[in-house]
Amino acid sequence: MRSKPAVKGLKPTLAPGLYLVATPIGNLLDLTLRAIETLQGVDVIACEDTRVTSKILTRHSIKTKMNTYHEHNASRIRPRLLRTLEIGGSIALVSDAGTPTISDPGYKLVKECIECGFDITTIPGANAAITGLVLSGLPTNRFLFAGFLNSKASQRRHELEELAGVPTTLIFYESAKRLPSTLTDMVKKLGDRPAAIARELTKRHEEIRRNTLSALTAHYQNAGPPKGEIVIIVGPPLKKEPPLSSELDDLIMKQLQTLSVRDTAAKITLETGLSKRHVYNRTLKLSKA
Repeated sequence: MRSKPAVKGLKPTLAPGLYLVATPIGNLLDLTLRAIETLQGVDVIACEDTRVTSKILTRHSIKTKMNTYHEHNASRIRPRLLRTLEIGGSIALVSDAGTPTISDPGYKLVKECIECGFDITTIPGANAAITGLVLSGLPTNRFLFAGFLNSKASQRRHELEELAGVPTTLIFYESAKRLPSTLTDMVKKLGDRPAAIARELTKRHEEIRRNTLSALTAHYQNAGPPKGEIVIIVGPPLKKEPPLSSELDDLIMKQLQTLSVRDTAAKITLETGLSKRHVYNRTLKLSKA
């Protein structure tokens, strides 16, 4: 989408459509020149909290009208925003911090705009997950953003169990008050992997604490929940050393007490990473001994 040339002294006029504008995650100077121009030029800014967004707008002398759009009013406000686009208006969608549609209801607006055939573009910028990842010192070639885990302990543990075998760096958002309990569950369900806790990113008291999950758990259990927004980055699963022949036989005999040959072989193959054929043949031989 291209903006129309601005007349000197007047605000720029943007082409109709939806503009997804990333905002700072802490430092108000982390707003791109293109983002400033877009926020100045649209007809309306849809934001989670006008009090938060107004601080950004005031810092950059932007006077565009704001409308609230968040998870509690999204179903009611979304039709109004779509009508604005229908009549040729332009809307900037922002979140309180970072890139919109990440862990907020913005994706539903994007989905409906696509279905209606409206133009959509993005003005990229700050993102807490990526900022935490690049500061963590953990592998960045493959990663999975898992967002917020469930606040209920049983559901959170189940979600972690599902992620335990994913062979990538994992990124989570978490509330400060739940950090100690979440780290405890991570040690139990993911194992004691290298990890990092990033908080207050881009702000004066930015902190990156790097260690193993167990050491980080011990720290926050003793120190208590920290202040600020939290990003947890967990390294990929650690490679297991293959068991010795005698250890493998012990594992097989133990599982054969309750499982079939096929199920025993499948379970041990998954746990050890050994060849499926090798484990099955060994299991079959021991079952007949």
